[in-house]
Amino acid sequence: MKPSFEPDTLPTETLASGPDRRRFLKAGLAVTGAALTGSVRASPAPWMTRPGAPLSNYGQPSPHERAVIRWVAANADAPGNGVSWTPLERLEGIVTPSGLHFERHHNGVPQIDPAIHRLVVHGLVGKASSFGIDDLLRYPMISRLGFIECGGNSNAGWHQEPMQVPAGNLHGLASCSEWTGVPLATVLEECGLRPNAKWLIAEGADAAAMNVSIPLEKALDDAVLALYQNGERLRPENGYPLRLILPGWEGVTHVKWLHRLQLAEQPAMARNETAKYTELLPSGQSRQFSFVMEAKSLITRPSAGQSLPGPGLHPISGLAWSGRGTIRRVEVSTDGGRTWRDAMLDSPVLPQCFTRFRLPWHWDGAPAVLKSRATDETGYIQPERQTLIAERGRHGYFHFNAIVSWAVAVDGSISHVYA
Repeated sequence: MKPSFEPDTLPTETLASGPDRRRFLKAGLAVTGAALTGSVRASPAPWMTRPGAPLSNYGQPSPHERAVIRWVAANADAPGNGVSWTPLERLEGIVTPSGLHFERHHNGVPQIDPAIHRLVVHGLVGKASSFGIDDLLRYPMISRLGFIECGGNSNAGWHQEPMQVPAGNLHGLASCSEWTGVPLATVLEECGLRPNAKWLIAEGADAAAMNVSIPLEKALDDAVLALYQNGERLRPENGYPLRLILPGWEGVTHVKWLHRLQLAEQPAMARNETAKYTELLPSGQSRQFSFVMEAKSLITRPSAGQSLPGPGLHPISGLAWSGRGTIRRVEVSTDGGRTWRDAMLDSPVLPQCFTRFRLPWHWDGAPAVLKSRATDETGYIQPERQTLIAERGRHGYFHFNAIVSWAVAVDGSISHVYA
């Protein structure tokens, strides 16, 4: 598609708001008009000449979208252990379709019968209790949009050389959904808490009995016992029939297939809070219980593996999020970080949720390096990669949230660079 406007009539760096934004929109409409003019047909398309497909019980994506799938990496030595990444670069808006939400399994996906599944609450409580799924469905529910990000997301950023794979294959262990369920505080208060209860040990009903320790303050603040995801019951790979949601905290704490909550004075010091999800710092000390996911952003379009068809106007779009609250600002650089401009933030902008940002960009055909930088409501600014490495050292594997750089070559091809 060739634009119908003259690129020379646009500013070299189109701004995000005001008259320049209107000019961008006007130019976009001109492109649309040209496309419509070119699509006028003398005869109807084949699908307009015969009846379409019959009704179905459950909708499926168009077969033309079959390439929009999760990228799976399984552990060959441990069946059922592995991950799958959300194809962030192929999606729009902020909500991840349930079927594309990233997965992390330690011992496969259990097939749980909800009629016999129970949530047991015990330990330092006034009354040990057991709840069936039908019991929980009778409690008042809440809904909230929120992201979940694996603590190991983007860990290839610690490598010496940048990996050349699509954006979602690097950073797609993060997804965003509408979660609906019962506030955990409601259930805990009904059970009664003893004064010495300080920690909550949550355990899943998978074959690994994966468990983590959670400070009681968080459990009573905003934790949710989720039964629904994006309006439908949870899918098995995302915790059916019950999942713990801890807004803004690392993914391993959002325990899937939740079946046990133990109130305790001390954390369990389980594998996933000692041997994993901790980091050896340059000081020789380990960073442990770093629950909150720091502010982060990522340009998803254009991004590595994609290609610009030629000089001219191109939309830059991406996602930002922070476990500390709301994204306040996303800046975009097209010159490797020498200058920055504010991107537009799509509504809604919600705490602990994906935020979509956009910026129109006029590419002049010269080499360019694209970056985005997020700032959250606490004033935390997403760091450059070298800054993060200086702070965390060279032994990092988890919690990589540095600025990501995409290089645009003169032929329009895009690659991942450290810049």
